[in-house]
Amino acid sequence: MSAFKSGEKYTTPQGFTAIKDGIKPSSVPAATEAPAAARKPPWLRAPWAAGAGFSAVKAIVREHRLSTVCEEAKCPNIGECWNAGTATIMLMGAVCTRACRFCAVDTGNPRGWLDAEEPANAARTVALMGLKYVVLTSVNRDDLADGGAAHYAACVRAIKALCPATAVEALTPDFQGAAESVATVVASGLEVFAQNIETVRRLTHPVRDPRAGYEQTLAVLAHAKRVAPAVLTKSSLMLGLGETRAEVLTCLADLRAAGVDIVTLGQYLRPTLNHLPVERFLPPEEFQALRTAALDLGFLECVAGPMVRSSYRAERALERNNAGLR
Repeated sequence: MSAFKSGEKYTTPQGFTAIKDGIKPSSVPAATEAPAAARKPPWLRAPWAAGAGFSAVKAIVREHRLSTVCEEAKCPNIGECWNAGTATIMLMGAVCTRACRFCAVDTGNPRGWLDAEEPANAARTVALMGLKYVVLTSVNRDDLADGGAAHYAACVRAIKALCPATAVEALTPDFQGAAESVATVVASGLEVFAQNIETVRRLTHPVRDPRAGYEQTLAVLAHAKRVAPAVLTKSSLMLGLGETRAEVLTCLADLRAAGVDIVTLGQYLRPTLNHLPVERFLPPEEFQALRTAALDLGFLECVAGPMVRSSYRAERALERNNAGLR
């Protein structure tokens, strides 16, 4: 349990200030959920986290005091993924230099702080957890000259050196569109490069931080594919923020035109009252219809469903069965 309230400013152990959950209470006008989104529908239910694989991974995480996004973000799919030998690790700290209005990651300026031992520790974590597939993600680090690209690449290389059979996906920041930073990560030996577009063009602002951009994300993904055509590229959209079906289809077409191979579609859920409200809960059949439309556009896979997150069952993306979802 955090000692700080949502939206409250605090000082990190590294000595810089941050805002809990990323958004101050005054940053979003007082609003309630749209009437249709006042209550979560019955399909927004995740199975209880249990199983032999889950228990084994959890014991290792506790014994060695490891950190995963799966637990930190309270992901509802943790049981399913850990049982399958998949997990997501957060790099470069827990404080982001941006303040997207859908995201509850703490916001601040780390002033160049990095953990020099993180590449080795990340590799050790993957080995201890026995992961077959690992997703490396991170906060935005606009305070670093390269956005943290070299650090990302070092983490990928360390994991590959210690666990050569483990597939690595990097779900990265946009590096402010810097082509050199994108190339540094893509050339590090990973299997999948991901950068999330998050929402449709019209809603990019106010949903995302002003430093993020719809075209910027498309350019990052397109450059990654040019640099390393064999590396799979991936992106993700949250739905339920007020977008139209036509806007979603246009966004999917834009992603495909940028060479994106895999896309995921999931329901936006409001993390705190300081964040943007949910406008609508999409039923499962609507996700299925959008998945069909995405596959018709030529994506290798579109994993779509109310509980899907960008890293959901990432290792199953190429089974072409919606990651086993019904």
